[in-house]
Amino acid sequence: MGGTEAIRRGKDGRGGLGNVLSGIVVAIGFALFLGGFVWGALVYQPYTVPTDSMMPTVRPGDRVLAQRIDGGEVRRGDVVIFTDSMWSDLPMVKRVVGIGGDTVKCCGADGELTVNGSPLDEPYADTSRPDSGLAMPPGQAPPPGTPFEVTVPEGNLFLLGDRRAASLDSRAHLQEAGQGTVSRSAVSARVDALAWPSVAMLERPKTYAALPGGTSGHGPLRLQVAAVAVGAALVVLGAAYGPLVRILGRGRRERAGVA
Repeated sequence: MGGTEAIRRGKDGRGGLGNVLSGIVVAIGFALFLGGFVWGALVYQPYTVPTDSMMPTVRPGDRVLAQRIDGGEVRRGDVVIFTDSMWSDLPMVKRVVGIGGDTVKCCGADGELTVNGSPLDEPYADTSRPDSGLAMPPGQAPPPGTPFEVTVPEGNLFLLGDRRAASLDSRAHLQEAGQGTVSRSAVSARVDALAWPSVAMLERPKTYAALPGGTSGHGPLRLQVAAVAVGAALVVLGAAYGPLVRILGRGRRERAGVA
């Protein structure tokens, strides 16, 4: 009987300590949920891949999340978004193969790309010839395996598309100032994850890890997603507290009446 009276005095748990705690849980949940989205919007920018030059890593029409970074944060192996007036007036997406001071050469003893004499293992790259049945874009993309050797000026980057036979990249600008390299300041973001139609983090190629400077790490995307998920769960749990207590209270009163 005393338990039933306590429930009635607490209005089925509403307005009591439990309601205060549930309100706190909901407030924390909203803060995490909204904070995760705001944090993500400040750190990342969405980008739609326009061409097939980065296949098979990303495909035309794929939506990616690119972390806003300063050009000084770029490492070898990064897939970056940049704008350079000598290439195009539109943002482009390519992979960083060489940084300032590097000598990038094609080809090594086994036909592979080398950086400072070290051969690169590039499982992400499509080096098939144009006669593979894939459509070629207009332009002057050199065939895979075309010999070149470039020493990258300090403060610049040498960039290639992963689909080598269809990418208008640094190889197509070798006769220009800087031998096809792009200033670090032209970089606005680094692709961190695929968002649509597939969802996955973009892995950093292991082949660059042994070179000086190593590879870059992932941004805070996983933390942001976790904050949103935990926040949503807390909001649901906190909001469910009141109705759950009322249901339990009615059950107790019914049992007390029957008794």
